[in-house]
Amino acid sequence: MSALEPRDADTGTATDEPPIPASALSSTALAETGGVLGRSYRALSIGIVSVVFLIAFEATAVGTAMPVAARELDGIPLYAFAFSAYFTTSLFAMVLSGQWADRRGPLGPLAAGISAFGVGLLLSGTAGTMWLFVAGRAVQGLGGGLVIVALYVVISRAYPERLRPSIMAAFAASWVIPSVVGPLASGTVTEHLGWRWVFIGIPVLVVFPLALALPAIRRRASGPPDPSAGAEPYDRRRILLALGISLGAGLLQYAGQQRNWFALLPAAAGFALLVPAVRGLLPPGTGRAARGLPSVVLLRGVAAGSFIAAESFVPLMLVTERGLSPTLAGLSLAAGGGTWALGSFVQSRPRLEPYRERLMVGGMVLVAAAIAAAPSVLIDAVPVWTLAVAWAFGCFGMGMVIASTSVLLLKLSAPEEAGANSAALQISDGLSNVLLLAAGGAAFAALGGGTVGAVHEAVAAGGSGSHPGAFAAVFLPMAGVALVGAWVASRVRAKA
Repeated sequence: MSALEPRDADTGTATDEPPIPASALSSTALAETGGVLGRSYRALSIGIVSVVFLIAFEATAVGTAMPVAARELDGIPLYAFAFSAYFTTSLFAMVLSGQWADRRGPLGPLAAGISAFGVGLLLSGTAGTMWLFVAGRAVQGLGGGLVIVALYVVISRAYPERLRPSIMAAFAASWVIPSVVGPLASGTVTEHLGWRWVFIGIPVLVVFPLALALPAIRRRASGPPDPSAGAEPYDRRRILLALGISLGAGLLQYAGQQRNWFALLPAAAGFALLVPAVRGLLPPGTGRAARGLPSVVLLRGVAAGSFIAAESFVPLMLVTERGLSPTLAGLSLAAGGGTWALGSFVQSRPRLEPYRERLMVGGMVLVAAAIAAAPSVLIDAVPVWTLAVAWAFGCFGMGMVIASTSVLLLKLSAPEEAGANSAALQISDGLSNVLLLAAGGAAFAALGGGTVGAVHEAVAAGGSGSHPGAFAAVFLPMAGVALVGAWVASRVRAKA
């Protein structure tokens, strides 16, 4: 029985009163709980970090198996939709998860999300047609969106503020091994057992973290923030806005895969849906980088969007312009997983808390420098390993920035708003990815590089070609966006 579980003062037995939130504990009680792996938090920490580990392994492994799956299912024309289906449904699920967790606690959306994630993997792994495969990816997206927001609410309720940077650092560290081992393991399984086992094998591994984490979550973070007030009804307007942002993002991604003027119609419809949805779901002032929470949410999108959009083209550039194999091109970015975790660890140090804003500004400068340095390998005289070094520094900056935005968001959110604000953070992250990737892909295609959907396929097939200008048109603007992020980072703390 947990030392933090409510007990009757006379008998010492557990009472039916709701658990005491971590934020309300005295300093003495906090000192007794230890760190995230202390006795009081060990089961919860290992459980939720294991969930993130498995999601990370799936994310890094699927990209390797996807081209093989698309070829065997005769679904190359639908290849890009296998990625976009996951994203569009996850946007809707993020908002739903925030509503659900704020009103009834994070246990429900977390359990439902993990279940949906597993069902989606099984559906994709057993699909006989590409459309069923895409449908499985869409179900996975629902699960992933529910899980990521629910985890943030768990951290908000179960961990005191002093431990949140450490658990965020643990989340980042859980991506290191999958980023290195995931593609290699996926390639081996795909080659010897078949691509289906990459999808079918992962759901079995979810049982352990579920068994470990769910009882601890039920004890520490279940129920509404204020049980005496009862659960508030769902905000139907936000649900409709979530549908709008999901459909709008899907239309934009579809338009990005077309090479004709008719693509302007779905693009216009997508923007018409996105603009009011974004304004309604993100904190007021996000678009103008208002100080405090709005800038935190905006920074998350600027950082993630610029970096991920640029990173998507790095392997293709190394394969097509420098003749590396797809495996070596992927491994050139492997060190970034370790430095990302290191950057997240650095921000978790208590003595650096007063300098968090400066760390974030410096992190965005490192990201901008790494992206700007990437196209230098288009010059034959520049060694390929310089990109790996530059990207390692960029990942270090991202580790500091991404973890810090998560920490600051929870710090600036009231308990009853943690779900909605966490959903806003994830929407900013995911939506900026698709918008900036679509913009970079349009510039890439305009200069002869092909469509965004062809990037992963070309890497897997060891494609060749010469489009140096197309790559520069992606990296240099993204470096500029990252520099804007450095300015936004200077505004994440509200004025006293």
